[in-house]
Parts: sequence; structure tokens; C-alpha cells
Amino acid sequence: MSEPGKSLLSSPTSSGGQPVGSDTYKGWLYKWTNYLKGYQRRWFVLSNGLLSYYRTQAEMAHTCRGTISLTTAHIEVGDACHLVLTSGGRSYHLKATSDGESQRWVSALQQAKANASHMMHQSDDSGDEAPVPQPDRALTQGALKTLASKLDDLSTCNELIGKHGAALQRSLSELEDLRTATDGTDKLKTVNERATLFRITSNAMINACRDFLDVAETHSRRWQRALQYEREQRHHLEETIEQLAKQHNSLERAWREAPSTHPDGGERTQEGDASDENEDTEFFDAMEDSPAFITVTASDHTQHRRSGSNQSIMSGGLPNSEWSHNENDSGSNNVQLRRVRRSRIPNKPNYSLNLWSIMKNCIGKELSKIPMPVNFNEPLSMLQRLTEDLEYSDLLDRASRCESSLEQMCLVAAFSVSSYSTTIHRTAKPFNPLLGETYELDRLDDFGYRSICEQVSHHPPAAAHHVTSQRGWTLWQEITIDSKFRGKYISVMPLGCIHLQFHSSGNHYVWGKVTSTVHNIIVGKLWIDQSGDIEIVNHRTKDTCHLKFVPYSYFSRDLSRKVTGVVADSEGTAHHIMSGTWDDKMESAKIVESSRGCGGSEGKQKTLYQTLQPKVLWKKYTLPENSENMHFFSSLALTLNEPEEGVAPTDSRLRPDQRLMEAGLWDEANAHKQRLEERQRLERKKREAQATQVLEEGQDIEGFQPLWFERRTDDSTGESTYVYRGGYWEAKDKQDWSQCPEIF
Repeated sequence: MSEPGKSLLSSPTSSGGQPVGSDTYKGWLYKWTNYLKGYQRRWFVLSNGLLSYYRTQAEMAHTCRGTISLTTAHIEVGDACHLVLTSGGRSYHLKATSDGESQRWVSALQQAKANASHMMHQSDDSGDEAPVPQPDRALTQGALKTLASKLDDLSTCNELIGKHGAALQRSLSELEDLRTATDGTDKLKTVNERATLFRITSNAMINACRDFLDVAETHSRRWQRALQYEREQRHHLEETIEQLAKQHNSLERAWREAPSTHPDGGERTQEGDASDENEDTEFFDAMEDSPAFITVTASDHTQHRRSGSNQSIMSGGLPNSEWSHNENDSGSNNVQLRRVRRSRIPNKPNYSLNLWSIMKNCIGKELSKIPMPVNFNEPLSMLQRLTEDLEYSDLLDRASRCESSLEQMCLVAAFSVSSYSTTIHRTAKPFNPLLGETYELDRLDDFGYRSICEQVSHHPPAAAHHVTSQRGWTLWQEITIDSKFRGKYISVMPLGCIHLQFHSSGNHYVWGKVTSTVHNIIVGKLWIDQSGDIEIVNHRTKDTCHLKFVPYSYFSRDLSRKVTGVVADSEGTAHHIMSGTWDDKMESAKIVESSRGCGGSEGKQKTLYQTLQPKVLWKKYTLPENSENMHFFSSLALTLNEPEEGVAPTDSRLRPDQRLMEAGLWDEANAHKQRLEERQRLERKKREAQATQVLEEGQDIEGFQPLWFERRTDDSTGESTYVYRGGYWEAKDKQDWSQCPEIF
């Protein structure tokens, strides 16, 4: 706050505004509001040809009160430090406290207007077909931020219109019920006031819509050209990579088929094979044996970046068949091409349906018991979503090679966080699996693991999962879903433990999951948040890692979707600090010194840690092109429901309603979904009737028994859980599915 008599406009210094001609100019000005309040002090920001204002500087992070584009604006300088900006029927009446301050703002505004007009004319002259060599990143980010703020304004106006409209309706109803003239005068005054509020809010809504359209139209053509240019570059790159792969295959064939020219005859082939083996070993060292994250040397950093690049290619940057020959045994003369898995699914149809109309009578109920059409589903079952946790299984491959259990714990913690990265845009509900439904994922050829899931209970819904990797680890879990609909939001609470054991060391890690919450069920855009704590315990060494998923708060200054954690040994001594976000990346920093600080709440002292430079353990993969029209699926998720031969007849890929939904036939999918749910209800009633009969006869009740899993007591934790009993992959090899029930 400025003191009386001091400048209310920040001077062009590093602490206030910025010099004229720079990208951004900030400062305080007085803005005319209305005849009751007159001029009010506001914080103005001039950036990228847009003048925005806020009540305070703190509001810049979340609420923009208004924006005017200078491209078509008229700047009028009045007397007594006044200036007026007019654009699209809107006017800002502004006032500075001195002629010098007013002149600086006028100069900055005129310069910004000239730059914006020049950029627009240059954009128009270039034509729609011309590519954009390098889009102005700052301009794009500024426009996106402005559009987001306009959407927030629209949402706020929408809520206010609803509020004032309801109040006006109540006043009108009360006015109709009046009997005396005296009461009528007071009520009429109230109605006029509320009608005025409603009119003001409506005008604000109209102005916010106009601003949004102005900004969108200004930047749409530039973005379209930039997008077209990127598509052409991507297509050109794909063609280049395809040509390189073909040349590589041709050279390899020519080398293998060439006659021996070495003086020692057969020695050439032997040396050549040894050379191949060395090259393969070097390739895999770069891909898998990434350096320990504690190392801070520049060479290790370079190698780590090279490793990340290779992993990116392995995870879907190139078709599998293009690089599979790198993993052949050194003595092989044949190149076996692997299956190229799909990289897209049909676009999601644009069907509109009111979620509130379906769920308004279901408040307080369990989500799995609410009958819902496929319009609110995504074409994956809960078993497939559980399998999707393996998106970043390379973290476990790296962890299996760690000699230090504490470093291994850091990678396990990063893996536990990475499983939530695919949920950031995924607000749709997966299909509830039918009792006895299974899902297998065999990726031994490229990722080194294969996975099997089975629905072991329907109420409450519970699934068992088992994964075996050839790269030194085994993972198993039993997850029960507890969900509640609370009116404005849905909470999904996974109950159960995830177990991970490394073969070489015998380290056995156990942890749980956090609560997922979907907000804005009634009105607004759906968004998802993860919150809660995860405690990871190594039952062999007693090392622990405590992770905290910070819930979103409108008033918090913390980073959204933030995750923090501490890795400690069996004695409770902290060794590593974990930090990051569950939708982007996780880092680890080694602690070199710790000390007791002060200022903790309730008299508790805070611990201060001094750490080395943090190292990135996990970074989220970029979503595939057009993912926004494909349910925001990742590269792995796009392949999960791909038809595959030889799977069990209970596999989720064979579920008809899910298959029809993926194809875009939602009406047919809804019909099949109702049929399957009715059939499952009849089966449950049949089992309940049989159980009642057995009780009456005084016999023991034997409930539903899963086919591939059985309940056992875990030796490390002492908990009873479903574990894999074996036999599935043997049955698949024999194609003997006679034990499987007919559930579809």
C-alpha cells in the first residue's frame, strides 16, 4: 500500500513497473467504477498487447477483473492526469496522480498498441498457408492465460446470474402475495434493487463473452498456422525415421549375407558377432543403466539425458517393429519384427447429457451402485485402469539394479506417484468389471513383464492383480473401491495394499493409495484432485518413505497437485527429500545436513534440511496427438483395449458394451450394458438363494471363488489378501479355457 502523498503508480524500475518498450509494464492506477464508489485503486498489467487489471497484486495468480485488447483500442489523453481506453464498446476511465506517471503509461500503451497492430498486420499479410517458423511463445502463453482468466470470469458471472436471478424470483413471488400498500412499497424497492443487480451481472456476462471472443479471434489464425506447421514437421520427421529404419535393415541384411573376406575365414563372422554383442550391450547400458541420481557430475547428467531419450523412443516414439532387432541375441541371423500396436482409437462422439439429472437422487450412495449410461464412462474397465499403473514400469527396472535400498526406495516412491499422472484429464468413470472378469497384459517382448487381473468381488468391488517381470521384480495388489457421491463432488477411496518385491535383494515394499476426488458435478468443468498420505515401508530393511499429496486450495500459494516426501532409514534418520507434482515429475535430493529450526505450529520445531541439487527421477510422457478426442488416453492406455487373440473368454477386451462404446456406438453400448447388469443381478440373487438354502440345511457357506487368485496371509505384513495361485499362462498356452464362466 502506498503511503499518503506518495506515487500510486509504480515507477519504471525493477521493483515496480518495467521500462517502456519491454514485454511487460505493471503498476497502480485509479479506475472509475461507478458513481457510488468513484475511482478505485487497481493493479494494472500491460503485456502482449493486452491491458489487464486486478484488485491486488496477489489476484494475478487466480482472478483477472478485466482485460482490454490494445490492437483496436483508442487511447484518449484528458486533463488532470486522466486517460480513456475504448475498444469494442467498452471504456476504461483511468487516472494517475501526476503528469509524469500519466505520460509514462500513455507512452507504454501507445507502444504496445503499435506492436500489437504491427504483429496483426504481419500475420494477415503472411496468408493462411504460410508456416510459422517459430511461434511467439510468450504471446501464446499470454493469450492462453488471458483465455483462462476469461473463462474464470464467465464462470463467476454465471454463478452470480443464478444467485441474483433466484433472489429476484423470490422477491417477485413475495410481491404477488402482498396485501397492504405499505408492504408493497418496501418490497417494490427490494425488487428494483435485485433487478438492478441482475441487470449489472448480465451485462458483465455479456462483456466477458465479448472479451473472450475478441481474444480468441485475434489468436486463432496464428495458432492454426502454427499447428499446421507442426503437423507437417511431424509428418516429415516420421518419413525420415521410416527411411532410416529401412536403410538400417537393408545394411544389416547386406552385412549378414556378404561373403567372408577376412584372412582367417570364419573368424570374421565370430568377430562380427562379438561386435554386435558389444554394440547391443552399449545400447542397453545407455537405455537402462542410468546413473544413480545422487551423482552430480556433468557427464552423468549427459548420460541420464541420453537414457531418457532412449526410453522415450522405447515407450512409443517409434513403431515396435522398427527397433526390435536391437534386442536379438548376438548370434541370431534372423530379424524378428514385433507387433506394431495401435496408436489411436475412434474419436469420442460429442454427446451431451446432464450428469446432475441422473445423480441428483443418488447423494450419499456408493458410486458402484448407481446405474449410469456409458456417456460418463471411458472405454476401459477398472481392471485395465489398474494395469495402467505399469505405464512407468521402467522405474522399477532401474530400482531392481540399485545397490542402495534408500536409492531404491526413492525410485519406488516415484513409481507410486507416477500412477496418478494419467488421471489429470481423465474424469470419466471406468467400467465396473463383472464378477469373474479378467484382464491380461503380456508385454514380455518389449517391457519384460506380464500382468493378470481378476474381479474377485462385486459388492464391494474388489480386484486382484499380479505382475511378474523378467527384469527382477514382482508386484501384486488387492484393491477394493469405496466411493461416495456427496452432491458437489465424488470421492473414490481405494482400500488395500500394493506389494512389490525385488528378486535379487529380497526387499519387500508395501504401500497404499490416496483419495481421488472429482469436483464440479453440479455445475462447471469437471476436474480431479488427489489428496492424502502414502506410507511406503520396506519390510526387510524397515526403511520408510512418507509422501503427502497436498489437496488443492483456492487460497493456497503452493504449487497445484504438489507432492512432498521424506525417505528415512530404520532409525528414522532422513536421507532424501522427494518433491514434485503427481501430474508432471518427481525429484529426489540427497540430504547432507539437517538442523532444528523454529516457528513450528503448537510449539513444535521444524527440521531444516540442506540438500544437494535435486535429480529428476520421473517425468511424465507427452500425450499422443489428438488425445483430447480419445479420452485423453496415454500411449499405453490406447493399446489396453486393443483386440488380441488367445485371451480368456472373460477378458475385458471381449466385453461387448465397452467394445461398442470405443467404436462410438453409444446407444448400442447402453443396451448391452443394461443387459449385462441385469444378468449380473439375477446371478447374485441366485447365489443368495443358494446361500440361504445351505444355511437352512446347517451346512457351511462357500461364496464365490475366483479362478486365478486365492486368499492367503502375507508373511511380512500378516494381512490376508488375494494372491495369484498360478495356472493362467499355462491355460493360455494350451488354449484350455474350460474352467472360465460365461459372463458376457
